[in-house]
Amino acid sequence: TAVTDYSGELGPAFPPDVVTMNRAHPSHYTDHPATAIRFVLRGWDPSGAPARHDVKYRDLRIRNVATNLRNYDGSTLLNGNSIFVFEAADLCIAHLGHLHHLLTPAHLAELGPVDVLLVPVDGAYTLDQFDMLEVMASIKAPLMIPMHYFSAGTLGAFLAKARAHYAVRVSESSSVLL
Repeated sequence: TAVTDYSGELGPAFPPDVVTMNRAHPSHYTDHPATAIRFVLRGWDPSGAPARHDVKYRDLRIRNVATNLRNYDGSTLLNGNSIFVFEAADLCIAHLGHLHHLLTPAHLAELGPVDVLLVPVDGAYTLDQFDMLEVMASIKAPLMIPMHYFSAGTLGAFLAKARAHYAVRVSESSSVLL
């Protein structure tokens, strides 16, 4: 089991095998993860260097692509976020984390082909919605799932913008079988 944006507050009733964290907000990480978790993957390196993860556990590979964060004062925290990439069963799922900037060609090359993209669409705490659409266009995943929105209005505003570029399908279910 893998849990993203692990803070120790919400999640399964059992310890997951793998957790990923980003340090944009305390709701996205913890300094005290449960000791039973096999792999705790932080999206940042405390030394300021890019975090580097490439973990294989059973049939799952998890790796990361380091990106930057925007501090509350508007400055940039280099390597403060990671895009976590999960590969299993010939599928590649990328979780953009708390992305705050457009991706460079180097980021895209490191990311590689993506089948499913988990996209933060709040447009305020992460990248604005128009730029997030540009990120989506650069990655070209066949399935993109919006996340990290705090109201139906925010999601609706993003989907209205997305409809100009993509076929949007809203599911009645909160799960998808891939």
